Amino acid sequence: MLYEYLCSNYKPNEPIFVADVSLPVSNVNLRQMFKILCDSGKIRRFDTGVYYIPKESRLKGGVPLGADTVARYKYISRNGRVDGYYSGYTFANQLGVTTQVPYMVEIVSNNASARVREVNLHGRRVLLRKARVLVTKENYRILQFLDFLKDIDQYADENDKILSDRIRKYVVDVQIKKTEIDCYIKQYPDRIYRYIYEMRLYDVFA
Repeated sequence: MLYEYLCSNYKPNEPIFVADVSLPVSNVNLRQMFKILCDSGKIRRFDTGVYYIPKESRLKGGVPLGADTVARYKYISRNGRVDGYYSGYTFANQLGVTTQVPYMVEIVSNNASARVREVNLHGRRVLLRKARVLVTKENYRILQFLDFLKDIDQYADENDKILSDRIRKYVVDVQIKKTEIDCYIKQYPDRIYRYIYEMRLYDVFA
């Protein structure tokens, strides 16, 4: 019963969180069913409460589930719900405003248990921060953008013109609206107003 359910709801090498599985059995029985499947080799255990269906491969032992994938599912988004976003140097690198390769993944999440803490997922270091405001599918891009602006001076490698151009392009690409910024900007330091003014971002807000 469990294996058929997992095959119907999860792709190979997609993190399976025991807490997400909905079957008419007790938690004790469910965990025992996971153990039986794991012992048989049909699924594999990544960490406590996290399993996956192994992806077929010619490599001995198959393709392991990546820690970055688990971090994304656990702290950012899964099952159509958004609970967090990449931040710090991780997001700055994604934007292309820094060439520094982050030595750890930085994430802001509703699922963080402390204001700031470091988590180790099979050797992958994750710096986890508690969200200032509840993160949702509707507001995560706004909060991510404001978090980035808050500390923009420490991330930027480029000159001011290139930096402004890339940020303005991002604002246009994801269609950030002035009304959305106004809803959350009071949760952040006043210096963000100066950055918005200096980069003339109000000119490109939707």
